[in-house]
Amino acid sequence: MARVLLLIPSRTYRTHDFMAAASRLGIEVVVGSEHRPALAGLMEGRHLRLDFQDIERSTARIVEFSKTRSLDSVVAVDDGGTLLAASAAAALGIAHNPLDAVEAARDKARMRERFLAAGLLTPRFMVMAIDADPEALAPTLRYPCVVKPLDLSGSQGVVRADSANVFPSVFRRVAAIVAGCSSNGGRQSLLVEDFIDGKEVAVEALLRRGELEVLAIFDKPDPLNGPFFEETIYVTPSRLPDATQTLVAQTTARAIRALGLTDGPIHAELRLNRDGPWVLEVAARSIGGLCSRTLRFGSGISLEELILRHAAGLPVPEHDRERRAAGVMMLPIPDPGVLREVAGQTEARRVEGIDGLVITIPPGEPLVPLPEGDRYLGFMFARADSPAGVEAALRRAHAELHIVADA
Repeated sequence: MARVLLLIPSRTYRTHDFMAAASRLGIEVVVGSEHRPALAGLMEGRHLRLDFQDIERSTARIVEFSKTRSLDSVVAVDDGGTLLAASAAAALGIAHNPLDAVEAARDKARMRERFLAAGLLTPRFMVMAIDADPEALAPTLRYPCVVKPLDLSGSQGVVRADSANVFPSVFRRVAAIVAGCSSNGGRQSLLVEDFIDGKEVAVEALLRRGELEVLAIFDKPDPLNGPFFEETIYVTPSRLPDATQTLVAQTTARAIRALGLTDGPIHAELRLNRDGPWVLEVAARSIGGLCSRTLRFGSGISLEELILRHAAGLPVPEHDRERRAAGVMMLPIPDPGVLREVAGQTEARRVEGIDGLVITIPPGEPLVPLPEGDRYLGFMFARADSPAGVEAALRRAHAELHIVADA
């Protein structure tokens, strides 16, 4: 039986889907997380408490564990575990991305530097300390520009500034988000870069010994022009012309080579305009949240199953994406408050084409919109005969939902 160490942050949505995939495949899972899970006593020594920020010490713990229970692979289910996964896999001598490449993928400034050196379209950018003087910098910038953290995900802390007059307040707002975020590994700098106009797409792919296999290209039909960049709808297959999709795949492959990534899942974000494709970022992990549930391959194979088959060295069957169009809506949080309920769920589920609805914030929990927030209200899924049908179903169903919250 193959044995895989899954690095699972405590706040991830993805535990169930990875564990279910491992069970279907007969893979033994060892869970590595920051906290002791409630069922750790039933896991018969298959849990490791790890600090994802202390890479050296946690790598040593994993290596020590492997002396009694050998590991075939180390898989990070979210951004927070990718550095530790690369470090531990290297120490164990198993397939992995180079640590330097993952570090570059986790640092938006280093990523920009590598894309620029590789000749990829790259916005003008600079790094600033969070305690820098934004008034002095404001007159030197081109507008609109975007201020963002170096290593947060999910559009948290990403804000557009349209003029020198508003830049200082935008900068201070993002700086406060970074200063208050314990998950940023102590980074106290911001990236300031030109805003890139255009349509945005996402690429889901798998790397095998440096060879990229594109699994899906997602359209994002809602314009993402700021001032905040809350993502909502993803739809696949893409409605872009075949030639454009080929160019997106080729550009993603160039970006991956520029970073030095070689193995495992890839999630990339690109913008398309008349100049060509601009790579916004590449992550050495699969799509976040519950969005992977839009993807089914072959005879119902999930994305998590493909990732674990590759990681454990198991045979990978034919896995073309299912023919029907599919999509997900990441349900936005429009206003702050304390959630009482999400009304209209029954009506939303009855909309033709809706394939699932999961509310991920329980009643009584605070609602924090972007850019300060770091999670969505939930996820809604649809399937139809066309991408347009998927998008229409998601919009109709979303109109049925009503957030009831206390201010």
